[in-house]
Formats: sequence, C-alpha cells, structure tokens
Amino acid sequence: MASTLCCRASLLVSSNATRRRFHLVASFSTLSSSSSSSSSSYLKTGCVQSLPFVRLLRSKFRIRAPDKTVPAVKMEASSNNVPSIVVYVTVPNRDAGRKLADSIVKEKLAACVNIVPGVESVYEWEGKVNRDPEELLIIKTRQSLLPALTEHVKANHEYDVPEVIALPIGGGSVEYLEWLKNSTRE
Repeated sequence: MASTLCCRASLLVSSNATRRRFHLVASFSTLSSSSSSSSSSYLKTGCVQSLPFVRLLRSKFRIRAPDKTVPAVKMEASSNNVPSIVVYVTVPNRDAGRKLADSIVKEKLAACVNIVPGVESVYEWEGKVNRDPEELLIIKTRQSLLPALTEHVKANHEYDVPEVIALPIGGGSVEYLEWLKNSTRE
C-alpha cells in the first residue's frame, strides 16, 4: 500500500496545485499515522524516506507561523533615516570603557555605546603575539560622524593604535534608527 501511495503521490505532482496538495498531504498523513507494526513495512519501501517526496512536502505544504518579525527599513537614499554604522572599539578595562563611552555620547558622536565585558584579544604587536583581556565598545552612530568619532577615540584612548572598525547598518527597527538620527549631531 505504501508503494501505491508513493506512486500515486508522484503522479499527482504533475496535476494542478489544489489536487496535488490534497492528495500528497492525504498520502503523507496515511503513511505517518499508521500503526508502529505496519509502519516498519512502509519504511522498508523507502517511500517516506524518499528525499524528493519529503523535500516537496516541506517546501510546498508547510504550514507557516504568522510573520512576527519587527518591521524593518532598508537604508536607502530615499529613506528619512540617515546612513548609520556600528563601530567596534576595544578598551583595556571597564573604567576606560565607561570614560570613553560617556564622552562619545556626551559629544553626540553616537546615540548609544554598549560595553561588553570579558573579551579576550589575541594580536601581534611589535613582533610578539599577545593575549589580553579587554572590553568591547559597540557604538551606534551616523556614517557621517565616523571621522570625528575616530579622532575622538584616538585623542582619548590609552592605546597607541586603538581599534576603530565600522560596519554598515543595512536596516533595522524604523523607530530605533530614527532615534539614532535624532540623538546624534549632524
């Protein structure tokens, strides 16, 4: 019976969409709702384990949950939001991170700075591999403020060559990106 259902299902793939959906789902339901003693015979036929059949069911007949994603905005020239970036800066300790983060936000060079503790950095400096505990500042700001932010970090950082790496924000919460724009200088 399982092989008959598989053959019937494969023939229905070429039928119209509504009939195909009904018969394939009915065939799959019959196979999967069988008793455990008879289900072993279905497994021996390879019908349920057939990848094309399973892929078809998964891709075409899956019941999808309602989309609960947050509305996002793409960063485009026509958008009311300004091009924004995330900047990474490492600092040697919590106090240095707080001091730098406070000055960045006070100067309106960024809307928000997260301080992430417990980062371990492995790097080469002056011909020697070093391993140091650090904290990571994640800075959210306007792209246009990157030069001023970079200069501020260089002037207020303990390191000779502080890390300042910028990544573009391709989209996100409309409200958050609007807040970022309004919380930074132009």
